[in-house]
Amino acid sequence: MMKRVVAVLLALCVVSLQYGCADLDTVTRDERPGTPSELTRELADLYREVAEASPVVRSLDGYADVTIRTPKKKERVYCNIQLMRHRESRMIVSAGLLGWPVADLYFGKDSLYVHDMMGNRLLAGRNSEENLEKILGVPSGYRLLSESLLGLVNLEERVESVSSVKKGPGRVMYVFDNPRVRKEVVIDPENRTLTALFVRNTPGELTTAIYFRDFQPYLLDNRTTLIPRQIEMVLSAGNGAGDAYRLLIDYDKRTFNPEKLSIRFVRPKKARVISLDEMGSLPWM
Repeated sequence: MMKRVVAVLLALCVVSLQYGCADLDTVTRDERPGTPSELTRELADLYREVAEASPVVRSLDGYADVTIRTPKKKERVYCNIQLMRHRESRMIVSAGLLGWPVADLYFGKDSLYVHDMMGNRLLAGRNSEENLEKILGVPSGYRLLSESLLGLVNLEERVESVSSVKKGPGRVMYVFDNPRVRKEVVIDPENRTLTALFVRNTPGELTTAIYFRDFQPYLLDNRTTLIPRQIEMVLSAGNGAGDAYRLLIDYDKRTFNPEKLSIRFVRPKKARVISLDEMGSLPWM
């Protein structure tokens, strides 16, 4: 579900690669817990508490450094990120130190727009798996990405569906197995936070890893909630090739659940329109 959306953001940022450059500052990764444990009542309550925290964050308006590494490039851009959970999102990419907007990505309920400001092009089409697949060539989606950017991922699995539990220093991992995918949810029991999420395919290969770090307290709905400032996403290349894509979101500032957030994309009148539905790949890919 992750590869296509991250690829959209990566492709969007390729437009501005010549305007900024930086090394990829990686988030320190913790090893996954490996000691088998029983699902005690205490551990079940811990999972429920972390899962119930997600709906507290409904929307976000913020600014972040977005650092990207692909098999061929590693770059850094500045991005204004606006999100409304389960609805729409928008990302405006700026070029380096100048701060000029160079690309605008909008996800609506049924439509997808990518405005290449430097090339004066507008890519427009359906917000469909087919259009997203044209960017990277693999089936995926952007739901998990948008959830992650909010800082609190919606954990849909019920604790009653846990297939196994593993413990390690300061970490508890809940494993959920189903015929199509395996999810590993890692929680910090002291701070009651989700610190990592791993997704594996049927053969057991790691396809997606998401790390959450540098938690900060926010007062939301009359209670204090810890939300990560740094989010790192790693997408495997498969076949033992290592990491295909790595994306690090490092928030500079942000507001959660802003009262007057309005995500409005205005189609540029003079841009050359390119149909995503009729093309095979993005012009700059």
